[in-house]
Amino acid sequence: MPHSTEIAIRFYELDPYNHLNHSAYIQYFETARIELLGAAGFELQSMMEDGVMIVVTEIATKFLSSATSGDVVTVETEVVEFKRVTSTWRQRILRAGEVIATQELRAALVNLDGRPIRFPEEMIAALEPFRAQV
Repeated sequence: MPHSTEIAIRFYELDPYNHLNHSAYIQYFETARIELLGAAGFELQSMMEDGVMIVVTEIATKFLSSATSGDVVTVETEVVEFKRVTSTWRQRILRAGEVIATQELRAALVNLDGRPIRFPEEMIAALEPFRAQV
């Protein structure tokens, strides 16, 4: 089941055409992934204190429709799969039920030196409620 995050678009995130700037979509997706990790009990700061970080290694974003000032969007985030040191995530931004952007990304778990490490079983189990139904 996807995790949902609501975000109200702010005027300073708009481009000269009064559309949400493409870079803001990426930030919204990032915010939603961090909120999902927090909901699963993995705050970024505590992960770093435990010597691990989750880092994006690949990203593909599609922009389907523009958001604008006054819109409130919902970002849905789910984990598609785990491999030894990588995971695949799928996200969508919706405005009033209409999908306006999608993103799929791969992320790796690394130690503080940047070396890839295996995802711990407890992290995989905690993220299981947010697993995509394939």
